[in-house]
Formats: sequence, structure tokens, C-alpha cells
Amino acid sequence: MKKTELLDTATAPDGTVLTLYRHDGAYTIKADGVELMSTRRHNSEDTLAELVCAPLQQSRGAQVLIGGLGLGFTLTAALRLLGADARVVVAEIMTEVIGWNQNPDYELAGNALRDERVELRHEDVARVLQRSRGRFDAIMLDVDNGAEPMTTSGNAQLYRSAGIGIASAALRAGGRLAYWSAHADPEFELSLGDAGLDVDVSTVRAHVTSGPWHTLYVARVV
Repeated sequence: MKKTELLDTATAPDGTVLTLYRHDGAYTIKADGVELMSTRRHNSEDTLAELVCAPLQQSRGAQVLIGGLGLGFTLTAALRLLGADARVVVAEIMTEVIGWNQNPDYELAGNALRDERVELRHEDVARVLQRSRGRFDAIMLDVDNGAEPMTTSGNAQLYRSAGIGIASAALRAGGRLAYWSAHADPEFELSLGDAGLDVDVSTVRAHVTSGPWHTLYVARVV
């Protein structure tokens, strides 16, 4: 039986302990012992990028923001779809998460982060949004498990009316604002509508054929 390796530990700003594990070639990040993401189950992260970036394939100079690096699957999927002149800003607040992905000993998102279209910022995505009025064609927020935060309590602000307003203001005309959530959240969907957004909701499995169901919200200004 192959052993599970504890590779590293990090502490989020609110005290949540993140741990990076490797088992049989697969990597998992846990938050206080609960699985947060895995390289074996990333279909919903891929789908998030496909729903948002596929309409931008023919757009010149597309500007995209990803909030939360995770294990890099949303970024990798977005780069497959976007043109050579696109710009993808990735905001990640955790130094250790950035380091895990850049570590050449780990088979994570190192190649994607070296793509010349990518600008990696060690920063809270909320601050990036506040300084980016009218800049982005697409914004994808995958900073936590949803409106009820699992890793950093401050993440919840992004899912409330003020945070939705700040994110919407950072969009160009016709832009898309998308959120990944571990579960359906009718109240959050209503909040998006109350902000003047037209919302499409998709339910997607963590793995193509198995695993839990995740919810993707893709919104546009009406």
C-alpha cells in the first residue's frame, strides 16, 4: 500500500490550517483536516473556465481575473481556451499555495504559471477588484467553498451585496462574473439577481463520472 505523504502545512489569515498531501501521484489540499481540493477531482474547476472563457476565444486582448489559485486547474483550462494575446491575472492570498504550485518537485500548476499570458499576484482578490473598475472581460472567483467560507472568514464578503457590486464594477460591458461553490446556495443566487445580474446556474460533478456535485454561477449584467 502506498503511503500518504504530508508535504507542507500553512495557516490562513483566520487561523485555518491548510495541509498539502500526496498519495499515489495525486495531491490534496485539506482545510482543518477536511478535503478542499484534489488533483483527482477537478472537473468542476475545468467546467467553470470553459463556461466563462469559451465565449472569449475569438476576442482580441481578453482580460481575465481568477481569484484563488488552488491547484491551478481553472487557470490551466482558461489558458487552453484564450488567445495568445489574452491576459490572465491570478490573485492568491496564501504564500504557501503559490509556493506549492511553483515547486518543481510537485506536479501542479508550474507550467501554467510560467505562461507569458499570466500575471500572478500575491494579494487578496478583493483588493484587485477594488482597483480594477471596468477592466475585465471575465472574473472567476474560487476562493473558498462558497458563500459560507471554509478557509478564510473574509472570503464571505465577496459573496455579499457589497462584494458582488465591487466585482460587477470590475467588468467590461458584456463581461461575465462566475463563482464556484461546493453546494447550491439559493440565497446567494438571489443576491446576484438583486445586483442586476442575469444568472445561469450549472451543477457539475467533481469528477466527470463520480464524486460530489458542485454548483457554478455565471452571471452577466442585464
